Amino acid sequence: MGKLTTHVLDLVLGCPGRDIRVDLYCLNDGRDRVKRAITNHDGRVDQPLLEGESFVVGKYELIYHAGEYFRSKGINQGEFGFLDEVVIRFGVADADQHYHVPLLLSRYGYSTYRGS
Repeated sequence: MGKLTTHVLDLVLGCPGRDIRVDLYCLNDGRDRVKRAITNHDGRVDQPLLEGESFVVGKYELIYHAGEYFRSKGINQGEFGFLDEVVIRFGVADADQHYHVPLLLSRYGYSTYRGS
């Protein structure tokens, strides 16, 4: 059974990205938000964002609310922080597989990949 998971690592503070709001959108028939989650103490979402029959082939978008997170940590980004929302669009070709989307986050950049 396939599923979609994520986690965030904070490269500024050198720890898991705790309490980051994450929104998941399905882009197959428009742009529909299908899930909102908050990362836990380990920077992970407690449950898969999608799994089973709700996880289908198609295009998706994850939005990580990074600016909110940095402000909550007292990291001054000025009036207009460089990263406010980190948007990752990706495709799912086989909904029977596990798709894991890690986010390595700093104040001025980020990296992602298909994890396991």
